[in-house]
Amino acid sequence: MTETILPAGAGYGVGIGLFFSVLMICVTGIQARYTTYSPKDSEEFTSASRSVKPGLVATGIVSAWTWAATLVVILTRETDTGISGPWWYGAGATVQILLFAMLAAKLKLNAPYAHTWLEIVAARWGKTAHIIFMFFGFSTNLIVSSMLILGGSATVHDLTGMNTIVACFLIPLGVALYVMIGGMRSTLLSDYAHTSVLFAITLTFIFSVYAMSDKIGSPTKMHDLLAAVSLQSPVTGNAEGSYLTMRSKNGLIFGVINLIGNFSTVFQDQAYWQRAIASRPATTVKAYLLAGLAWFSIPFTFATTLGLAAVALKGDSAMRVLTPDDVSAGLPAAAAATALLGRGGAACLLIVLFLAVTSACAAELIAVSSLLTYDVYKTYINPQASESQILRIEHAMVALYALVCGIAGLVFFYIGVSMGWLYTFMGVILGSGVVPIAICITWRKANKWGCISGTVIGFASGIIAWLVTTARLNDGVINVTTTGGSLEMLAGNLASIFTSGLISVLTSNIWPENFDWIPTRAINRPSPVSIEMGSLRTNTVDEQKRQIASSIEVDVHSISGDSFNAQVEQMELDPGRLDKAFQFASWSSISLFVVLIIIVPLPLFFSSAVFGVSGLTAWVIMGVAWTICSAVVVIIYPIYESRDALENIFKGAVRDISGKGSLRYTDTTNQSAEV
Repeated sequence: MTETILPAGAGYGVGIGLFFSVLMICVTGIQARYTTYSPKDSEEFTSASRSVKPGLVATGIVSAWTWAATLVVILTRETDTGISGPWWYGAGATVQILLFAMLAAKLKLNAPYAHTWLEIVAARWGKTAHIIFMFFGFSTNLIVSSMLILGGSATVHDLTGMNTIVACFLIPLGVALYVMIGGMRSTLLSDYAHTSVLFAITLTFIFSVYAMSDKIGSPTKMHDLLAAVSLQSPVTGNAEGSYLTMRSKNGLIFGVINLIGNFSTVFQDQAYWQRAIASRPATTVKAYLLAGLAWFSIPFTFATTLGLAAVALKGDSAMRVLTPDDVSAGLPAAAAATALLGRGGAACLLIVLFLAVTSACAAELIAVSSLLTYDVYKTYINPQASESQILRIEHAMVALYALVCGIAGLVFFYIGVSMGWLYTFMGVILGSGVVPIAICITWRKANKWGCISGTVIGFASGIIAWLVTTARLNDGVINVTTTGGSLEMLAGNLASIFTSGLISVLTSNIWPENFDWIPTRAINRPSPVSIEMGSLRTNTVDEQKRQIASSIEVDVHSISGDSFNAQVEQMELDPGRLDKAFQFASWSSISLFVVLIIIVPLPLFFSSAVFGVSGLTAWVIMGVAWTICSAVVVIIYPIYESRDALENIFKGAVRDISGKGSLRYTDTTNQSAEV
């Protein structure tokens, strides 16, 4: 057995993740103790009572979008693209989050009380469309979850020697523990913890590589090492064979595949819809724009640091020699971290990878639980399900899907499918659902049968184009290796999304519907009586707080923090406000799309420029500055916006400890201090 840098016990300790689970359970207990939010309420469990502020939502999106692929797959692309790989990965997976701000605004306008995106499809287009798009929804979650498990287990095994099969099951089952107890809010809080550690370790790697490492230590030394490697092993398809150029054929191909595949996973993954649902209506767009801009820094800077280091240190005695299978499995990150910082670097990477996997896995667990509960159980099995029945099913589905994740990871592991293969493949089978889903919620003219047929035909076209291209380029040989080629995957991705989009848009223009959104706006809508009762409950809460404040001589305003009740929600759901939010999301996200995908990379690509020392230094400084600003957005800002709530929780805890009674009051409405 090959000697590992860390002991197997470290792998099992991280894989089980009991400490992190216990921590999140304790945080959930504090939330339940000192606020009115209780995970025993199904609405709170699924959507965090639709009351989460933009900073925490942004942090949750950043965390959910930081897969194992974000940290390890992009480093594998460094070996055949150079500096273009980090940009195309970061930009090609950022624009989807930015553009999703438009869908989030329309969600609040056209289906403000929906639990899932599939409920919207069912309300607008009926049972047939619901079942077809359910296939794409569950396929998305299964592929994403499998990538998480495959990437996490492969790296944990490489660093610690932990049994890969055991890792496939321990990772999701450990996460399920705190998700079942805390629900959506617990997931968001774990996202915050994960993101904070992620940025701390990313900055540690940055300053280690470019300031303190005796092997590299500066952008100048990095440039010299990369230039030397480029001369020894020129990169096929790159200008002058250099790693220091944006002119990369493989980089551009990967950029297109990455762009299409990530549209598939964002627009069809309930995890991102769920964060839009959990967000307060007034700040949903803000949350997604902040998240997109903040997330870009993670893959870009992480790969520009460890990815370039893995290339620059080729031939160094401390750098492990990687086989093509090792690269496909995403192991360059582990090799580079170990070569630079020894056991400390390996431990840091293990921690950050574990947190990335568990946080994204938690998002998938709660997402699939919602789909199974509301779109399967409540729709087709028990439409009259009670609150307690729904909550029990939600808990059971979290546990069930954790087991499914482990089995899926195990199956892909045994058939030889790596995380990298899955990453480029996802657009082939998922791309056909992107355009129909987007126009379903944003365009009243979208034609039902045109979108359904476009989705099905696009799916078939993607598979056919992928397999035919594989056969033609590989003398008829079709297997895991040949189907994973860049051109093969590119053909399938393009055929899937463009065939579907063309059919859906053309049929909708030729035979337009005139949908009035009344059925979607009626999904789970509270009755007028419920809203009046919400106002009455709010008055009751106010009275309770006045009584509590009177008995313990504390100003009532110090208890309430920021209020969010039925009346406030109705005000924030004003159509005029939401339409303005959609307009803002449209021009801002499209502008950022143009900057990230066209204005910055394409001139550099067509110029065939090779970065000198000053160019690489500027590139690195941009990444460092962007990372620091992003850390402020997702770490400092959520604390700032919840400062009153945190103060109230602290006061309540102090009073509990001192025996004077806590500030907690009992209620089930959405008025409370929130974390």
